[in-house]
Amino acid sequence: MVPEWLSEKDNYIPKKEKNLYIEKSIFSLIKIISIIRQNKNQDKLIYSINPSLKVASTILIILCVSISRSFIYLLIIDIYVLINLFLIEKKLSKRILFKSFIFPLITLITLIPSMVYGNIYNSLLIFQKIIITILLVNILSHTSKWSEISKSLKLLFIPDIFIWIMDLTIKYIVLLGEHSINLLHALKLRSIGITPNKYNSLTGIIGNLFIKSYKMSEEMFHAMECRGFVGEYTIKANLKLKKVDYVYFIINILLLSLFIFL
Repeated sequence: MVPEWLSEKDNYIPKKEKNLYIEKSIFSLIKIISIIRQNKNQDKLIYSINPSLKVASTILIILCVSISRSFIYLLIIDIYVLINLFLIEKKLSKRILFKSFIFPLITLITLIPSMVYGNIYNSLLIFQKIIITILLVNILSHTSKWSEISKSLKLLFIPDIFIWIMDLTIKYIVLLGEHSINLLHALKLRSIGITPNKYNSLTGIIGNLFIKSYKMSEEMFHAMECRGFVGEYTIKANLKLKKVDYVYFIINILLLSLFIFL
């Protein structure tokens, strides 16, 4: 005899549940990895500038901006930054602008008490400097490959340990980001209906990432040891300059001259 419960139809319909936290986490990780891995060999003019010249000019302008106390000079730099943004894709330039105004606005809010007591000029000066600095760094990172930036830093006599840490950080952001995306997808697919212990599984994901990063660091250490890596970077200088590089160099020299004059 077949039991009655076997003959009954299974009409189980899981209750709907929102996975906003998991979906947002997956989307944010994909967004970060796509920014790092995006193809920067574009047809736009700003992408073809020599990376070493671009890095050196950006560092020099940031130093001038941080030292300057002239609003006129900062406004000239603003025009220069806007021209650079105009040479980038519209979608990317909007993203850079949006990200670059978040922290300066927070800084401006914290400077309100100082402005109330009459220190308006210096407060607005700090606000302007933060905006320009973040915009310049974002433009550099979005228009240059990370490998080219590392080479340029080596040519500028930046310590090898700094370049090594930056390279490893970017590499592990991508690798561990992809691993965490797979873990979050697995958690989402296995969560049918309302599962009260779903968010407790996030601690397991964090632990898994920690173990994964530990194993990867050991493997990388052994790989470097086998290849005889002693922490020193040897890079050949790319001194081939095009017409665009000369124009870019002249513009930056003019900006430096304006800083000295003003």
